[in-house]
Amino acid sequence: MRLQQPELLQQEESKVKMIASAEVLLVFLAIISVGANLRAPLTSVGPLVGNIRASLGISSFAAGFLTTLPLLAFAAVSPFAPKLSRRFGMQTVLFGASVLITAGVFLRMVSHVGPLFAGTLLIGLGIAFGNVLIPGLIKSSFPHHIGLMTGIYAVSMNVCAAIASGLSVPVAGRLGWNGSLGYWGFISLVAILVLLPQVKLRRSVSAGRAAVQKGANMWKSKLAWCITVFMGLQSLIFYTTVAWLPEIMTERGITVSAAGWMLSIMQFALIPFTFIIPIIAGKMKSQIPLVILTGALFIGGTLGILFGSTSLMVVWAILIGIGGGTAFSLAMMFFSLRTRSSQEASELSGMAQSFGYLLAAAGPALFGVLHDATNSWTLPLLLLLGVSVAILLAGLVSGRNVQIR
Repeated sequence: MRLQQPELLQQEESKVKMIASAEVLLVFLAIISVGANLRAPLTSVGPLVGNIRASLGISSFAAGFLTTLPLLAFAAVSPFAPKLSRRFGMQTVLFGASVLITAGVFLRMVSHVGPLFAGTLLIGLGIAFGNVLIPGLIKSSFPHHIGLMTGIYAVSMNVCAAIASGLSVPVAGRLGWNGSLGYWGFISLVAILVLLPQVKLRRSVSAGRAAVQKGANMWKSKLAWCITVFMGLQSLIFYTTVAWLPEIMTERGITVSAAGWMLSIMQFALIPFTFIIPIIAGKMKSQIPLVILTGALFIGGTLGILFGSTSLMVVWAILIGIGGGTAFSLAMMFFSLRTRSSQEASELSGMAQSFGYLLAAAGPALFGVLHDATNSWTLPLLLLLGVSVAILLAGLVSGRNVQIR
């Protein structure tokens, strides 16, 4: 019996290690699968707007609202995500978010205006929870690999977003616009299946521990507000350039087809940097050098479009794309690096993304109004230049090696 006891202990230890490894693997898969669904259901809509309008007879304003509605949902729901997470657990809320996304995607397949907008709203609500909680989940589950996991999460999100944009029209040729919007529902089902066992494994002690660690008041912190401004302004630049860059370039003498490719190149240029920058940032005590690089990329790209040669438009688009990828990655890292717990990371993420998506929703409309008022893109681009300088200033505070207290 004495000889068998060490063997039994070893077996028990092996079982515990296997269970722990399985849980870590499930969280890893959850981050990837949830991330894959946080942009694709939205980016798949843009190329199909013409088909949707022709089929349902909706106005241009209503079609544009298909993009604005999720952003407003992000802004409205984001502050409440940490509270639900604290009460029910991150994985449970992410599971519910994946259910909302899946239901919304399949609801949009119904060829009527009501289900189209109702499904879009459900998708926006689900994505809002995922946006806010994933940084906290990364901080709690991979505290020693925050940069790497943030990079993997960002790449999963952006690659699937780009693929969704590219496949929308070809799939619509076979399945119709509603079938093209619906196929992403099967991808979100994967997230549900991955998260389901984690909901059952959630420990009540983790919720209690998060409540104890809660302390910093984000809304009264100068650092939190600087990170919020940084997040909001980079969102404004991204959504504004996605909305208006092709039009700006065609007015500068670029063909419509080439301008469309410029936008694609800009979005693909940011993908590798959303992986590389978090890893680099995670190894640095201060991220100020990366903030300066981000500001330089945005300022250089904007000045190039405003005053540079049209033959170099692809260069200016790539500079803005890299700047966007770097800024987004830094914002995600600030949520983890500037907080002391996963719950604080989620609360900062909720605050920053709520304000950020309000700015993102207002940016394209403001640019359009300024263009209509001046019949030129000069003033809007000067505003974009000012936003780039503001990002640099907010980032210089956000990048310091201090935590919110």
